[in-house]
Amino acid sequence: MLVNDKIWMAQGEDPCFLLLGQANRHGLIAGASGTGKTVTLKVMAEGFSQAGVPVFMADVKGDVTGMAEAGWMTDFIRKRCQDTFRLEPDQVSFVGCPVRVWDMLGDAGLPVRITISDMGPVLLSRLLGLTDVQEGVLNIVFRVADDNGLLLIDLKDLRSMLAYVSEHAKEYQTTYGNVSAATVGAIQRALMVVEDQGGDVFFGEPNLDLADWFCRASDGRGYVNVLNAARLIQTPQIYAMFLLWMLSSLFDTLPEVGDPDKPAFVFFFDEAHLLFDGMPKALQDKLVQVVKLIRSKGVGVYFITQSPSDIPDEVLAQLSNRVQHGLRAYTPAEQRAVRAAAESFRANPAFDSVQALQEVGTGEALVSFLDEEGAPCVVQRAKVLFPQCSMAAASDAMMLQVQEAQADLMGKYGDAVDRQSAFEQIQDQKANDEASARLAAEREALEREKAEFEAKRQAEADAAAKQREKDDAKAAAAAQRELERQRRQAERDAQAALKRQQREAERVAREEARRREQLSKQAQRVVGSLLGTFGREATRQLTRGLFGALRR
Repeated sequence: MLVNDKIWMAQGEDPCFLLLGQANRHGLIAGASGTGKTVTLKVMAEGFSQAGVPVFMADVKGDVTGMAEAGWMTDFIRKRCQDTFRLEPDQVSFVGCPVRVWDMLGDAGLPVRITISDMGPVLLSRLLGLTDVQEGVLNIVFRVADDNGLLLIDLKDLRSMLAYVSEHAKEYQTTYGNVSAATVGAIQRALMVVEDQGGDVFFGEPNLDLADWFCRASDGRGYVNVLNAARLIQTPQIYAMFLLWMLSSLFDTLPEVGDPDKPAFVFFFDEAHLLFDGMPKALQDKLVQVVKLIRSKGVGVYFITQSPSDIPDEVLAQLSNRVQHGLRAYTPAEQRAVRAAAESFRANPAFDSVQALQEVGTGEALVSFLDEEGAPCVVQRAKVLFPQCSMAAASDAMMLQVQEAQADLMGKYGDAVDRQSAFEQIQDQKANDEASARLAAEREALEREKAEFEAKRQAEADAAAKQREKDDAKAAAAAQRELERQRRQAERDAQAALKRQQREAERVAREEARRREQLSKQAQRVVGSLLGTFGREATRQLTRGLFGALRR
């Protein structure tokens, strides 16, 4: 309940007020199950809302949505008003808060999505439970994505990027470091676990705009942003990492404001032990740094858990406004936790804080807030004020009104957007590479066919040349043989002609011889004839001569 510039949280010997000017010094609401932490949370949150301070809280059990609905007077509240808070029933007004319901797993409420890039490799490694080596490989994947302009939006982008880096590991080894297929496989398996837990819904776009959590209703009250975590709490890794991401994002986004009159935003970490279980030292140091410094940005951080021992001492030291409900001390460890919680308060001589922590009932607590000077007040054993909103979960009719009131944001966040990112870019690149490979293969095939054709043509030309050489050689040989034949034929013809000439000469000679012989014979005959005639004439002449001589 807001009273001037302070939230009336509880009533002990004196009223216990949480001063708005000191509310960004962070705080703690602790106590065993069933001691009233949720009621305390509602009283504090509705006080901030009435002061115009938007808040964020997770609804783990499903009853925080009752903040949207007005409470009502009950016999218990009437008795508390009269006996404890010195209020008349007619002085009490019941009213709900302006509420927006968000949901990371796509159930009832405005979808909450963040991108893989926004989560970053450090928080994502924590979410996936990676080893140092695996975290190193994940850092390489993010760096390669940044250097190549590949957007990491959802899980399929990260899966594609991991496969891409693994396939090109040799190319990146000298620039980024070694990436083994076994390490990439381990990260892929871890991603499957997160995907089964709803990570495929959580990671994506449209990305959550934290400015929508800083809004105020038309009457000036701050919105109570309720994260539906009834199912989400079953996947504590995603729950814790989202809260840690949100706190880091607030730190990175908001400007420095120093010490404002009231916080710009109040962040409630319910089930805070989930955040710190198994948290690496480096990440815890980062959280401690953020918790220390985010105060100057006007953000108050309040952790809700069962025992202060659930929170590291370095963080616990920053939590100045405390409401400590009852603690159970059945074991030595629990007894030490009770003593540590009691000793963290500024002692009140009126009672023993250790004993009081084990005696306080439901709705009671040890309360200590900062005063105007920033110093812790003396602890009081007090009864927590009742909320003006409903203590139970909101009715279905009220939730319908809440959904109708946030219809404009549903238009903004309702439908997931799957724009061009690493998955599509890598697929396009693969398609281009495959097309280029096909073109190269086709070009190579064409070149091969061309080479084969040229080789075939050259072979045919060589064969033709050889054939021509053979033919020429054959022709030359044939010509040579023909010349030789002709020569031999000419020789034979010459010999035959010579023989014919010889035979002709011989025939002529024979003919000549026969003719001469004939002539000879004729001559002889003529001679003989002449000789005979001449002889006879001679004889006659001789005879005549003789006879003439004789006559004379």
